[in-house]
Amino acid sequence: MKALVIIDMQNDFIPGGSLAVADGDEILPIINELQNKFDLVIATQDWHPLDHSSFAINHPGKKEFEILKLNEIDQVLWPVHCVQNSEGAEFHQELNSNKIEAIFRKGTNKEIDSYSGFYDNAHLKSTGLAGYFKDKGVSTLYFCGLAADYCVYFSIIDALKEGFEAILIEDATKAISQENFEKAKIEILHAGGKIIRSSDLT
Repeated sequence: MKALVIIDMQNDFIPGGSLAVADGDEILPIINELQNKFDLVIATQDWHPLDHSSFAINHPGKKEFEILKLNEIDQVLWPVHCVQNSEGAEFHQELNSNKIEAIFRKGTNKEIDSYSGFYDNAHLKSTGLAGYFKDKGVSTLYFCGLAADYCVYFSIIDALKEGFEAILIEDATKAISQENFEKAKIEILHAGGKIIRSSDLT
C-alpha cells in the first residue's frame, strides 16, 4: 500500500509567512491534485512553543540563520514560526484537507528542533508516524511539501531508515536553498530513495 505524506504546508512557510519558502504557494494545486491518487493521505505540522530553542529571539545577541550547538547538534536559529495555535501554524487555506486522515505534529519539545516527520533531530522521541504506517500495511511513501532541503529531506531519510520505500515528488516541493536541495537529492538517491515528478503517477 502507498501513502502520500504532505510536509508542513503551513502559513508561515508560504510567501507572506515568517519563514517563507520562495514560490511555496505554487505547489498547492499540485498537492491537491496528487491527493486524488492515494487511498491514504497524512500531513505533518510544525507545532512550536513560543520559547522554542530554535528561535533566534530566544538567544540574546544571536541573529536569525546563525548556527550554534544545541544538545551537541548544529542548530540553525530560525525566525519565530509555526507557534502552537497561531495563524502561522495553520495549514494554508488553499490546501485541500478533506482527504487528510491524520496529522502528526513535531517540534513540540522546546529543547530540540524536529525537521523529520518521524523523529526529533536527536532521534530521542518518535512522533509515532512509522508505527502508524506499519499498522496500516503501508510500504511505500510519497513525499511533498515544504521545505525540500529541510523537513522533506529529513523525513525521507528517516523513512528509508525505517524500512519504507520513499519517493520524493520533485515538482510538489520547494526548497529554502536550491544549492542545498541539489545536495539533498543526491543523498536521497544514495540512501535508496527515488525522485519522480507528479506526472509520473497514474
